[in-house]
Amino acid sequence: MTSVSTESSITGERAARETFDSLDPATDEVVGTYPVHTADDVAAAVVAARTAASWWAGLGFAGREERLRRWKGVVTRRSAQLAEVVRAETGKPHADAMLEIVLAIDHAAWAAKHARKVLGRHRRSPGLLMANQAATVEYQPLGVVGVIGPWNYPVFTPMGSIAYALASGNAVVFKPSEYTPGVGRWLADAFAEVVPEQPVFQVVTGFGETGAALCRSGVDKLAFTGSPGTGRKIMAACAETLTPVLIESGGKDALLVDADADVAAAADAAVWGGMSNAGQTCVGVERVYVHEKVYDEFVAKVVDLARSVRAGSDAEAKIGPITMPGQLKIIKRHIADALSRGGRALVGGADAVDDRYAQPTVLVDVPEDSPAVREETFGPTLTIAKVRDMDEAVAKANDSRYGLASTVFSKARGMELARRLRSGMTAINGVISFAGIPSLPFGGIGESGFGRIHGPEGLREFARAKAIARQRFRPPLLLTTFGRSAQTDATVAKLITLLHGKRR
Repeated sequence: MTSVSTESSITGERAARETFDSLDPATDEVVGTYPVHTADDVAAAVVAARTAASWWAGLGFAGREERLRRWKGVVTRRSAQLAEVVRAETGKPHADAMLEIVLAIDHAAWAAKHARKVLGRHRRSPGLLMANQAATVEYQPLGVVGVIGPWNYPVFTPMGSIAYALASGNAVVFKPSEYTPGVGRWLADAFAEVVPEQPVFQVVTGFGETGAALCRSGVDKLAFTGSPGTGRKIMAACAETLTPVLIESGGKDALLVDADADVAAAADAAVWGGMSNAGQTCVGVERVYVHEKVYDEFVAKVVDLARSVRAGSDAEAKIGPITMPGQLKIIKRHIADALSRGGRALVGGADAVDDRYAQPTVLVDVPEDSPAVREETFGPTLTIAKVRDMDEAVAKANDSRYGLASTVFSKARGMELARRLRSGMTAINGVISFAGIPSLPFGGIGESGFGRIHGPEGLREFARAKAIARQRFRPPLLLTTFGRSAQTDATVAKLITLLHGKRR
């Protein structure tokens, strides 16, 4: 059993507090016990965060960068310990937990290093009419940012909001998934070691009611990762206080394989992208569209690779259990429906899902209107379809209410095809590579949500633009006065005509 602190981040413990257990999904062993924080608890956390935010912002870019570097160091040195907490709460292999921690550390380092350059004061041209003005824009902290995180990547995904919000000068109140509260608690405890003065980064734990309370608590922005259905509820709750939101709500991501692709590399990417983390990856691969010229070769290689992947809790297993028990029914339903409508399982199939694990399943000949193609499965399944050309592949890939990520394997047309895909991110001749590049924005469109984490866009997402115009000298034509003369108006009219009235 992993030992995890269950101490509340709210000042002042209340007697007889309701608690809940975090369980290992492979064994149902209790990993830790955590408080169910109430609306009053959440409100108290946000009040405390207000004072902390002012103090944290006052440290300036250099002061915050120094603390974030120290936090990054703590996480790095204890990454094996954190990975064990992730493994215990999600069931994923220790090595996979380490991979997401490594990526999170790299993103935190980038955010801390680049915050000043991205958010600091920049000069803007005032234009000819306002040439007497000095124009600048800077990005100031919002104040307190609420983050509601997922369970599938409980370090990497929420850190894309937490680290960037902190680097932007905000305090953070984080509500981790009820399936991974220990990970959130661990991150906050590590941060408190390097920032002991103020509760800049707090954690509240509980279920949907705790998350709803965070939405209504008066935070200055709410970042959420989860399903489209819950995302709508988050937006509705935040609308009550006009709290802006950032939503990342999953995807049904496609991989395209062109006739000139490296078929072996594409097959490897499809299997890893679709089945790593037991398929519980919002930017993973769920649909594959393959040019007819390489379809048979591609399918054969995918089948061969997928047969070597096994779900289990032993050291030889390459993927772990399905973390959220309710997802097992969805995976099973999608497979059963696909088979009932003429689809064929080349690996796995109807018996691939039990009460804890979903074994890899590769489906072909699945109708495009089936749930296995239209809905997010979030399990280790792939649907593979043959297409006559890449125009058909692009059309089918884009025929989705989601628009999060995509992948293209093509030697000659990779960039062209990537730009035509309706998604927030695309990897060419690799898989999920955009997530490992801290300078690239991460997010989707459609039912995959809106707003961006990571990169300059991720820093600005948690800041507000402040425009300042400073008069350097009195202008020859003063426009902002009731004393403006008719001659001044006539001169301005002539000037604007000269500047913008030419016929092209």
